[in-house]
Amino acid sequence: MTLGKAVTKAVIPAAGLGTRFLPATKAMPKEMLPVVDRPAIQYVVEEAVRAGLEDILMITGRGKRALEDHFDREPGLERTLELKGDRDRLAMVREASELGPLHYVRQGEPKGLGHAVLRASQHVGDEPFAVLLGDDLIDEAEDLLTTMMEVQRRTGGSVIALIEVDPAQISAYGCADVTPVAGETYVRVNSLVEKPAAGEAPSNLAVIGRYVLHPSVFEVLEDTPPGRGGEIQLTDALQTLAAGEGEGSGVYGVVFKGRRYDTGDKLSYLKAVITIASERVEFGEELKIWLKGFIN
Repeated sequence: MTLGKAVTKAVIPAAGLGTRFLPATKAMPKEMLPVVDRPAIQYVVEEAVRAGLEDILMITGRGKRALEDHFDREPGLERTLELKGDRDRLAMVREASELGPLHYVRQGEPKGLGHAVLRASQHVGDEPFAVLLGDDLIDEAEDLLTTMMEVQRRTGGSVIALIEVDPAQISAYGCADVTPVAGETYVRVNSLVEKPAAGEAPSNLAVIGRYVLHPSVFEVLEDTPPGRGGEIQLTDALQTLAAGEGEGSGVYGVVFKGRRYDTGDKLSYLKAVITIASERVEFGEELKIWLKGFIN
């Protein structure tokens, strides 16, 4: 088996409007909503860095300047904390700006996830790359992205992350029809359907916001017409790759069974905040005691 190039670049689409969290997101990017004491987007960037991705491109839009500011240095604040001798907070403030090289490009028009990924083509070039959606938080203890990168390197195709959901909820997701691969823990994706009706879905395997893509996806996206919702769907491009032949064709799935939160959904966002807070050393036990009393 010929192994492909190592993945070194990550693309993080972050141009969405965050309408589900209005009015909180009227003047603040949804990616900056705090999960305990870090914005949601920082958890995603940290995940990419832990997986060894050295070059991160964020796809932003109008009103998203706060994302760039968050990952930049703030000399005035740092100096104030230094003078106070507040080393702990100083370290936390500097942490975001020391995660690695971050680059930014604007999507320009809200034409869908496929269009956002296509905006990364010049930066990524001719090598495989990871895509991490800012709405999806994967628990720090999980190694989903590393596993997906290894599957991509071995197969030479594109890899998507899947979770099992209640069949009644599949209409909220992209859905995969898959075939097991003998002797492997990953599956081959036969076809993908974007948000199918519950009775028409080929499985209960839902696509979540982690992808490791072959660069051939860019050429496919160039020729992908607007699909569901009038947007260029990444799912449609992956469907083309799944059915194709030759270099870069083939789509594979890693079924994820670990902890994951959709911070674009209010209830899942609250679960993320409570779960992560309850595991913090400084106040987790006290929070759990309070929660027990509150529930009772």
